Amino acid sequence: MDAEKIEHFRGILMKQLRQHTQNVRESQASALEMVAADDGVKDSVDMSLQDVNQEIQLRLGERESQIVADIDQALLRIDEGSYGECARCGKLIPEKRLEAVPTARYDAECQTFIEQRDGTDDAPTL
Repeated sequence: MDAEKIEHFRGILMKQLRQHTQNVRESQASALEMVAADDGVKDSVDMSLQDVNQEIQLRLGERESQIVADIDQALLRIDEGSYGECARCGKLIPEKRLEAVPTARYDAECQTFIEQRDGTDDAPTL
């Protein structure tokens, strides 16, 4: 992949990194606000709803944190010179796939194989 394309993908990844980092901060802040807003006078339904909402915010933050980690790994691959190469077979990942999933580590064939092997073919992985 030429230097211009690499810089194109670096730009996409940096933009996504900023956005997802902000999302992590917002999710964490929202979860903390829920704890701080507790006035101590709630019935069991209110407490259950608050617990569910807090759990959702924490899980969203965890998911966003995983996306940030995936982006960091993709940026590291750019720095190492291996970005755009399938981590399993070594073939080049098509640019169309990288446009759709800039953090992709595998080409579509290897990704399908991994998902079928791991039993995760109903939930795509990167």
